[in-house]
Amino acid sequence: MKTISTRALVAAGALVFVAPHSAFAADYTLSVNTALAITDPLYKGLESFVAGVAEASGGRIEVKLFPNSQLGPDEDVLEQARAGAPVAVIVDGGRLATFQNEFGIMGAPYLANGYDGVRKVATSPLFEEWVTKLHDSAQLQVLSFNWWQGERHLWTNVEVKTPADLAGIRMRTPGAPVWTETVTAMGAVPTPMGFAEVYSALEQKVIDAVEAQLPAGQGAKLFEVTKILTKTGHINLLTGMVTSGAWYDSLPDDLKTVLRDEALKAGDVGSYGTRDALAQIEKDLVTAGMTVNEVDTQVFKDATAGVYDKLGYGELRDAVQKLAAQ
Repeated sequence: MKTISTRALVAAGALVFVAPHSAFAADYTLSVNTALAITDPLYKGLESFVAGVAEASGGRIEVKLFPNSQLGPDEDVLEQARAGAPVAVIVDGGRLATFQNEFGIMGAPYLANGYDGVRKVATSPLFEEWVTKLHDSAQLQVLSFNWWQGERHLWTNVEVKTPADLAGIRMRTPGAPVWTETVTAMGAVPTPMGFAEVYSALEQKVIDAVEAQLPAGQGAKLFEVTKILTKTGHINLLTGMVTSGAWYDSLPDDLKTVLRDEALKAGDVGSYGTRDALAQIEKDLVTAGMTVNEVDTQVFKDATAGVYDKLGYGELRDAVQKLAAQ
């Protein structure tokens, strides 16, 4: 794909002046889509990415942010990227597994605890092999995969202590196999839908529950339509910033380096900000009227252990958990 010309950018209305450090229009514009609200602590990382890229590129790249899935569902934005559009999306490994299977393990149940361990995986030579395969097979380029959103828990209107308590519960989850298999193994009925639809679906009783991390649940005001938060921590949600392989390839080498370096730095800003915000978010949920329950997670670990082998990740699990534990 040829480098986008200045004339084409002007015609598309995508060219804007970058201030205050440059009096000239940006040569390239990247639009970043995320399902997150601007109140999510991870969003601070995205804002850091905008500033970092502007400075490091000398104003040659402008990054625009589109929160609340303004550019559409993640899957749609991924297809735009595959077609060569200058867009990026914050997306989980489960969705990328459609194109490169190894990525799915990053969303598998009880893979690791917290951010630091999974960050080691996402910055390892093994993970970089997956990045190259994804680029070559699907024309998708990972800029960084260290955007940690926290551990996912259960938001319900019934008390949950064991998988048996989830029998018949229609639970929203992303549609990727690693997510639906995990929810099924936990005892619920997986109901895939876009996150932007969750609040109304709960309100209208189209679904009974949702599994989500604390910042996203608070941002979506799930405390208004669910009563109980059960801290299963079943998925440690690490996501990545993924853009068009063709568009990325069209960039000068120095700008490719800028994007990847700044995405990694910004991912840390957002991820550590998320970590530091979790305790306060939990307090705020209690203040809002939610009951927050700690449970014995071992029964859920046991119930979901078979997901790895079912999806062909048994051998890979050992290698990834070894990396996370280093």
